Amino acid sequence: MPKISTKGQLMPESPIRKLVPYSEEAIKKGKKVYHLNIGQPDIRTPEVALEAIKKADISTLAYSRSEGSENYRYKISNYYKTHNIDVNQDDIIVTTGGSEALLFAFGSIMDHDDEIIIPEPFYANYNGFSTASNVNIVPVISKIDDNFALPTIENFEELITEKTKAILICNPGNPTGYLYSKEEIQKLAALVKKHDLFLIADEVYREFVYDGNTFNSILSEANISDNAIVIDSVSKRYSMCGARIGYLVSRNKNFIQTALKFAQARLSPPTLAQIAGEAALETPDSYFDEVITAYSERRNLLVKELSTIKDVKIGVPQGAFYCIVQLPIKNADHFAQWLLEHFDVDNETVMIAPAGGFYSTKGMGNNQVRIAYVLEKNSLIKAVNILKLGLEKYLLECN
Repeated sequence: MPKISTKGQLMPESPIRKLVPYSEEAIKKGKKVYHLNIGQPDIRTPEVALEAIKKADISTLAYSRSEGSENYRYKISNYYKTHNIDVNQDDIIVTTGGSEALLFAFGSIMDHDDEIIIPEPFYANYNGFSTASNVNIVPVISKIDDNFALPTIENFEELITEKTKAILICNPGNPTGYLYSKEEIQKLAALVKKHDLFLIADEVYREFVYDGNTFNSILSEANISDNAIVIDSVSKRYSMCGARIGYLVSRNKNFIQTALKFAQARLSPPTLAQIAGEAALETPDSYFDEVITAYSERRNLLVKELSTIKDVKIGVPQGAFYCIVQLPIKNADHFAQWLLEHFDVDNETVMIAPAGGFYSTKGMGNNQVRIAYVLEKNSLIKAVNILKLGLEKYLLECN
């Protein structure tokens, strides 16, 4: 029998999706499942984007340019200019989701066995992207007791070797909701400048910042124009996850020219989805005002409800729409599966994402879960109550 590659065997399962068969089985049995495991917002996609697709007068659905349509990239550059970030359309490559943007970035700046430093916990698919790219993640640990604040610059610096090519952050953070301060961004900028590294920032949640805080982009740091690479996406900003449109942004011309070769190898990003993405840029500010208010209220409610559960620690998010919760259990994978297979309240149960997959350090996060607060408030209250009652029963029977 032909053999599967070592790389394929090393490719990690998604902690977000690996329990889907158990969720589907619960649904087949007539249970309602509250999905707190994945960042699929229930917020409506802007009408302007949906209308653009409906009204598209297309006789042949052709390829676009490999870097994305010029008009779309021009409008993206204007979006950044409204946020006081001066980039032009030639600094942008449209990709098939932010995931492809990260893969292009990894392929453009790192060779086999090179290293990238990432504060953990981090977006679980970074593990998959690094495996696919044959590069190594070097984690620098942030802790729930510090609300997942950026580790000290000294912690980063002691991990830098001749194989280190970049530092990657997610801001605001998935899965923690941590928001980097201006001072923290400046410290990272000084570090990558000192060691001649790239700084990659996954900024797909930049619109979702709470409590009057300010988002700080690495593209605002003028002294690292050649070091800064931003990953962006329409998925969460406009609740358009299924469009699969993202983009790379960098003023480093050599990097953009190199990434374009990867883009050419897959021909083009989705043409129809670019039409929707371009139209979405016309979304009024009132849309974001309403969405930010909704997420902020959900966050407050989630933290309040979780705080009623004994021996639980919560990383309080300042942005995005996730939080990490530490539970008084030994194995979050087993607990999450048990909830779907063996527990319900009035024929309703809940699906959560075990947090171990958001770490690369073995053994970290085994007693933590990630919760996405992407449900309306009444559903969120029900879901947390199911989690609370389930935890009580699990501790008696299984832990």
